[in-house]
Amino acid sequence: MVMLIQSPSKISLEEFLLLPETEPPSEYFDGQIYQKDMPQGKHSTLQTRFANRINQVGELPKLAFAFSELRCSFDGRSIVPDIAVFEWPRIPLNSQGEIENRFEIAPDWIIEILSPDQSSTRVINKILFCLKNNTKLGWLVDPEEKLVIVFKPQQQPEIKENEDVLPVLDVLSGLQLSAANLFELLKF
Repeated sequence: MVMLIQSPSKISLEEFLLLPETEPPSEYFDGQIYQKDMPQGKHSTLQTRFANRINQVGELPKLAFAFSELRCSFDGRSIVPDIAVFEWPRIPLNSQGEIENRFEIAPDWIIEILSPDQSSTRVINKILFCLKNNTKLGWLVDPEEKLVIVFKPQQQPEIKENEDVLPVLDVLSGLQLSAANLFELLKF
């Protein structure tokens, strides 16, 4: 369950970004601060293993990179997706070719993994917000139900489960897996 952090009055995005980071991370929208849930076992395992799987396919050929818990601040909000994937040319770099600390753009692909008591409504709101800001693909992963709700711009969401093939970014066409393959990552 995402917790609203009460503040005496609404604050600006700039004021929010000056606050110290929290653990788990807090997100900002509509002048309010919301603290994310602390990841539990299935959430943490899927997040770590799937981000690694994306990077195995995307990093060496410089196609895309998956970041876990990366703060992205754009269009008046500051969000921290479970996994934010950026196509290589869009990764913010400084003049020395090093990664920037601040990402002020929406990810190309946002992946959110539901925790047991988390509100799916707030997570869907975050995915839809990203799609409105040029995100190409969104996933809402439900480890308990073993399904993925796929979001694409200007399309109805689709539920993928079992052997349904999961769509990925075009640049990551080498990453082919079904919903069942994704949830196999939970097994030890």
